[in-house]
Amino acid sequence: MKAVALKAYLPINNPESLLDVELDTPSPLGRDLLIAVSAVSVNPVDTKVRAPKDKIEPAYRVLGWDAVGRVISTGPDATLFKVGDEVFYAGSIARPGSNSEFQLVDERIVGRKPTSLSNAQTAALPLTAITAWEGLFDRLQIAQNKIKETEAPKTLLIIGGAGGVGSIAIQLAKQLTNVNVIATASRSESIDWCKSLGADLVIDHRGSMIEQLRAQHIDYVDYIFCLNNTDQHWQAMAELIKPQGHICSIVELSGAVDLNALKNKSVSFTWELMFTRSLFETDDMIEQHHLLNRIADLVDTGAIKTTLNKTLSPINADNLRTAHAQIESGSTVGKLVLEGWSS
Repeated sequence: MKAVALKAYLPINNPESLLDVELDTPSPLGRDLLIAVSAVSVNPVDTKVRAPKDKIEPAYRVLGWDAVGRVISTGPDATLFKVGDEVFYAGSIARPGSNSEFQLVDERIVGRKPTSLSNAQTAALPLTAITAWEGLFDRLQIAQNKIKETEAPKTLLIIGGAGGVGSIAIQLAKQLTNVNVIATASRSESIDWCKSLGADLVIDHRGSMIEQLRAQHIDYVDYIFCLNNTDQHWQAMAELIKPQGHICSIVELSGAVDLNALKNKSVSFTWELMFTRSLFETDDMIEQHHLLNRIADLVDTGAIKTTLNKTLSPINADNLRTAHAQIESGSTVGKLVLEGWSS
């Protein structure tokens, strides 16, 4: 089968950083599905895993954790899907990725493809939708219901609203909860994007978020979902979070931060990593199957839309290097997808 892989971890401008290769097609065991991959998207995790380091892989390593495709065969214990089903998923970081013609994925982290979207539109969704859903509802524990008219709505600050996760989080928060959504964006294009997705207010995270919110008569927010540079925004988050509020981040720290800054307010801080369930095969691993099906329903009823912003074709090393470089530039709005395999 065709695949794009690496052996050495090199800068993306090095033509050896990602290579077109031929690999053996795997066979499904247990609850695995063998998927014929139609389209993939590229996320920051791809560039972080590929980042230069002093390591050589003994065999080709395939990256990629976002895909849409068709079930070709199933393992003996698989019951959720049948051959021919169209599906979407993010996969497991502990297994070979989606940048290959065929991929093995545990059925418990796979959802049915939305019927109303193309392959490219669908490939933009799974990793970011899982991350946004788990961040909002599992980690921050925002209630999925509309509050009574007599209750004041709570406020959610999404730092990094125009990226892949932020683009879905804005929509989920507006469609499934009654929170007021404040998103951050720093360019006119990304500001307009956040507003188009339903953000009630957009501020610039490159300036003082505290001053901008106070100018809007907002002293505190109930929830903060940090999708951009946890280190840089730590003090602002500690200042802006409401007493007994909740902060969740998906961006790892590069150094130490002062957790004591949250103590007086009894604020909770939690991480979100959408790979946790598949990496540790947690008892509730199948929840990703359920939430992806819920996302498909929301898409097909028009409640949320794809965050696809650019498509490249075909899926090959040259286009994947271009996509990685775009992600590394930090200026991506929405999602970047690659579709189709060259004959």
